[in-house]
Amino acid sequence: MSNAKGEARTGAAADHLVVRHRTLEVNGVDLFYREAGRRDAPVVVLLHGFPASSHMYRNLIPELADRYRVIAPDYPAFGQSAAPDRKSFAYGFAIYAELIDGLLTRLGAERYALYVMDYGAPVGFRLALRQPDRVTALVVQNGNAYSEGLREFWDPIKAYWREGTQQRRDALRAGTTLNATKYQYIDGVKDPSRIDPASWVHDQALLDRPGNVEIQLDLFKDYGSNVALYPQFQAFFREYRPPTLIVWGKNDKIFPVDGAYPYLRDLPEAELHLLDTGHFALEDKGDEIAALMRDFLARKLPRP
Repeated sequence: MSNAKGEARTGAAADHLVVRHRTLEVNGVDLFYREAGRRDAPVVVLLHGFPASSHMYRNLIPELADRYRVIAPDYPAFGQSAAPDRKSFAYGFAIYAELIDGLLTRLGAERYALYVMDYGAPVGFRLALRQPDRVTALVVQNGNAYSEGLREFWDPIKAYWREGTQQRRDALRAGTTLNATKYQYIDGVKDPSRIDPASWVHDQALLDRPGNVEIQLDLFKDYGSNVALYPQFQAFFREYRPPTLIVWGKNDKIFPVDGAYPYLRDLPEAELHLLDTGHFALEDKGDEIAALMRDFLARKLPRP
């Protein structure tokens, strides 16, 4: 990181360290993404969770941009990406993976490491099933691919998968409120004063856009389609053995640590680090995660 700070003092020489904020149309949908780093550097793709956006990577991107080309997109109806009307656009994880695949192709990212968190895990692992030879490495942060990781928190959502009634749907609306969003940021965090309230205020402002809650409830329902793909995700791990770093907030109740250990069954050489924090581990453990990533990627990523 000292190199990045040194370059920053040289002015124009550090232009590649500047985070760019861009939008690109893919299959008729405007996708927003943050990008930094040299275009010829190894690519790292950061895939966000719910109810966040690429904003969650605002501090991590500059920590990686001196060595890597970093791309962090927003899914439709998240962050600054377009939010097509759900009457004409079928929101789900399959279309998210398709659109991110299209975005990366348009950006010339032919090979990439994936950082997957929360919703980013099924998006990223679906992307890996589509383009397995493009994945150079995985960084998994509180992102599930095993049934062991779906504990009590998921019971109301599982009920909605079984019975797609209005009553089951309405029971999940509380998960889109300010209290729920704040909870995701501070639960399990030893020192909540380290968490910037602007994080959950930012996310909630976007959740509160007209029609967005209904889109999120559609995605709660579609998440069950990811569980059906868990065996395929696991088969990808076993067959392709991507170098894998697991950095997991061990106090997370949404994706508890029970979901971290099973990765080692299929990826026995994966490096597992349990952090004393909650769901959005980057918010208070960002420096630690960045250091672990820089060490891991330096050892594992092929250089151009």
